[in-house]
Amino acid sequence: MATLAFTKGHGTGNDFVVVSDPDGELDLSGDQVAILCDRHFGIGADGLLRVVRSAAIPEGAEAAASGAEWFMDYRNADGSKAEMCGNGTRVFARYLTDTGLADISRGLRIGTRAGVKTLTRSERGFEVDLGEYRIENGDVLVRAKGLPVPRPGVGIDVGNPHVVVALSSDAELEDLDLAYQPVLDPVPAHGANVEFVVPADPLVRDGVGAIRMRVFERGVGETLSCGTGVAAAALAVRHWAGSAAPDVWAVDTTGGTLGVRIADGRVYLSGPASLVFTGEVALA
Repeated sequence: MATLAFTKGHGTGNDFVVVSDPDGELDLSGDQVAILCDRHFGIGADGLLRVVRSAAIPEGAEAAASGAEWFMDYRNADGSKAEMCGNGTRVFARYLTDTGLADISRGLRIGTRAGVKTLTRSERGFEVDLGEYRIENGDVLVRAKGLPVPRPGVGIDVGNPHVVVALSSDAELEDLDLAYQPVLDPVPAHGANVEFVVPADPLVRDGVGAIRMRVFERGVGETLSCGTGVAAAALAVRHWAGSAAPDVWAVDTTGGTLGVRIADGRVYLSGPASLVFTGEVALA
């Protein structure tokens, strides 16, 4: 039975198994990923990050051509492939810089299934340029256990799909039972992460908007934090608030606070990233 070396990391409690595979020699099945991420029978994580050179895998060809040496092969906890993970990019950057595989002093470009993302250092830890975003037309009706009636949500695409729902109070947010997957109508073609948000009172203080959120991640379940979900939540509330809304936001998640800023049609996410421990595991 083969042995797999790994590192465990997290960004505001959104945790990952990080596996180094620079030459693209590791072919993990969906079942193997799911076992590694299982919190009872495996290491336990919201997802897996494979650290691989862009030139070593077909999916990284475009990133390699643009000069991004490393590709973040992100897998959800159920083993499915995902386009992007905002918190994951910061953990990925932390791993590359701590192990000496990359230098971030002039910006670090990494490949993802949602295109090349650039990371820099920030006061919060790392900031990632998530790129352009899109606010979808029309509402999505969201049913969730703990909500007495369905609520409308807005679709936000930040490289992966989200639906953001506004709630009226902290009590409504806390009453949600996200052990059950929210039901979306219509159902997005590729599914979606679902964010439930409550604006702070006041919404804006010293030019910074503030909201609180919980998230159900596609292919995972409720997580302590979701980076792209944080960005989507801030974009949705900014959209609802109108033209006077700020471009800088602080978003409280169960796992901590992340920063979002919007500039020139692009959205940026900032926050910490930690590497917790390393080890080896038998790979079934």
